[in-house]
Amino acid sequence: MNSRSRDYRGSRAALFAGIEEGGIRASHYSSHEISEHDNDLAIEGLQDRVSILKRLTGDIHEEVESHNRLLDRMGNDMDSSRGILSGTVDRFKMVFETKSGRRTATLVASFVALFLFIYFLTK
Repeated sequence: MNSRSRDYRGSRAALFAGIEEGGIRASHYSSHEISEHDNDLAIEGLQDRVSILKRLTGDIHEEVESHNRLLDRMGNDMDSSRGILSGTVDRFKMVFETKSGRRTATLVASFVALFLFIYFLTK
């Protein structure tokens, strides 16, 4: 006989230890007291679960609040960078509109050539 079936029989015997052929063995507790005791244990278990869930929801709330603050800061940073970028683009537009097309094309071509030269040197 393996240990698994022995464990099963042992736990079954422990489970039905108080039951006899004719019903439950007489004890000093009445059935009302037993059910009250079972109810009290169930209530305590539920209270523990509720307190765990309350702590968990509190932690989730704190995490959501911290993420909201982080997203607000990121949004403000993006707005400020958008303002800086639009100002820079406006300056580039002004430079490209006032200079001649040949000069602008020469400048862009020289930057591209310089970039490619540096790229091939580092590779």
